[in-house]
Amino acid sequence: MERIPFGVKQLDAIINGGAPAGSVVLLAGEAGAGSREFMHTSAVINGLSRVDEEMYDLYYGGPSETALPPKEVHYISFTASGEQLASEMRLAMDEDLLETALSGIEFHDMSERYFHMSPVPRSWYAEQTPKIEDLRARHERDDLLGALGSKLSDVAAGNLVVIDSLSDLVSAMGEDIDWADITFLVAGLQKAAHKWGGLILLHLNYETLSGARQGQLSDAAHGTMEFSWESGGSTRARTLVVKQFRGVLSQIEDEDIVQFETELGDAGFDISDVRKIR
Repeated sequence: MERIPFGVKQLDAIINGGAPAGSVVLLAGEAGAGSREFMHTSAVINGLSRVDEEMYDLYYGGPSETALPPKEVHYISFTASGEQLASEMRLAMDEDLLETALSGIEFHDMSERYFHMSPVPRSWYAEQTPKIEDLRARHERDDLLGALGSKLSDVAAGNLVVIDSLSDLVSAMGEDIDWADITFLVAGLQKAAHKWGGLILLHLNYETLSGARQGQLSDAAHGTMEFSWESGGSTRARTLVVKQFRGVLSQIEDEDIVQFETELGDAGFDISDVRKIR
């Protein structure tokens, strides 16, 4: 089966090059534990593969024989513009890397639709005065999720799509969005992704959800990666556990790996060590 690289070299090397094409993967974790950095790194490194082969080889190397980088990289955000996201990435990643790689990423800013459902003043999130045809009732149930579905139908086939973030949808739950809408979205993505053949990454801060709801989202996705902090003495370490992932978890288990230790460097998220069954 064809694979699509995550863009994290040490991880991709262990799992036969990346995720199976057609996968929906939940990146769930504690704040600051690495899930956002993993998401950014995946977008940046795969974006780099499209625009600068020499720099891609320097930061990542060549993909495995079974893996093929995505044709395009799309980053969908509910609350931030491409400029804001680029500024966030610059806080942690090498400037030269980002200067080149960002041209290989297409950002989709959905903040106008997201905040349109809220009491937040329009001047905070939109620069222009709305046109008459753009004005809608504040409470349109399918406004945001319908727009997201249309966007995914347009851009997801054969590509890497990052959705930042399911936590924003959870925060928006109320009259316009309920919990069933979110679970149906993830389950629907799993079905559609099989046809699209790309890779979809869904970010989630799991501190915003109960354990039962975390489980519902994990069941709806093909794979779940859990990022957490681990304390030992006077230090804290970032760790990654692959909770479930069809076509991937068995390879990790074959290596007797139970947990990855992770780190953040100039090239973004990386694996620093593995812990195995002893």
